[in-house]
Amino acid sequence: MLRTVRKLTNPALGRFASTLVLVEHDGTSVNPATLHTITAASKLGGPIHALVAGDSCQQVAAAAAQIAGVEKVLVSESAALKGQISEAVSAVILSLQASNNYTHIMANGTVYGKNILPRIGAKLDVAPISDIIEIASENTFVRTIYAGNAIQTIESIDPVKVITVRATAFEAAASEGGTASTETVDCGIDNDKSEFLQAKLSKSDRPELAAASIVISGGRGLKNGENFEMLYTLADKMGAAVGASRAAVDAGYVPSDLQVGQTGKMIAPDLYIAVWYFWSYPASCRHEGQ
Repeated sequence: MLRTVRKLTNPALGRFASTLVLVEHDGTSVNPATLHTITAASKLGGPIHALVAGDSCQQVAAAAAQIAGVEKVLVSESAALKGQISEAVSAVILSLQASNNYTHIMANGTVYGKNILPRIGAKLDVAPISDIIEIASENTFVRTIYAGNAIQTIESIDPVKVITVRATAFEAAASEGGTASTETVDCGIDNDKSEFLQAKLSKSDRPELAAASIVISGGRGLKNGENFEMLYTLADKMGAAVGASRAAVDAGYVPSDLQVGQTGKMIAPDLYIAVWYFWSYPASCRHEGQ
């Protein structure tokens, strides 16, 4: 596998490591991927602060305070944070960065994290580092590129590292046993650019696709959406997530949030089962069959 090294610019100021982790949540519970991001943050050394932002998130803040390794939970609660839109959450993070001068800002490598952290990188004028799978040092990180076909080692000398974490590459931190303090922060959010109206989400008791250790994925050969029911039944018995090829999604068999691969969700499970895929080339880790 090809390995490349890339150095990012902007001299860093010498200071002790400290990390702000953005907690992904649904208003009632912490997204399990956040536990993996906390583990990644712990490898950097220094204190870990967890930010819980939303319009009603006291229950989430209490749960975040129990996560092992977290020193402090920062709670930003405001009507402006309803739906956790990126403009509002970014304003909170930037305010905290201005006052606390974190060396690292981290979030899950999910749609949620990837929606917010690029904006943070632009505002701070630093290069975000996405989907890391290993931490070599405070300044050096390993990530995959070209849909997993190459591994890139990046040394960043930016003053603050803005990072998303691939959950499956790190163990989950213990969700209980922590003794973090909780602090309410008022960041005075001024957002006149966007407004949250509603969210229409598919509900499932299965693991989240991007963080699942077992994935069963269906291809175009299943011929219709009804045949995906076989995969759902098998997945429920195995505790697996269900995915689909781009061809299956384009054919309307399943919704787009099940699509895996370079144009869908990047996954790295311990076990991957592809059912009725038609591979047009050696797939390696791309999961881009039909």
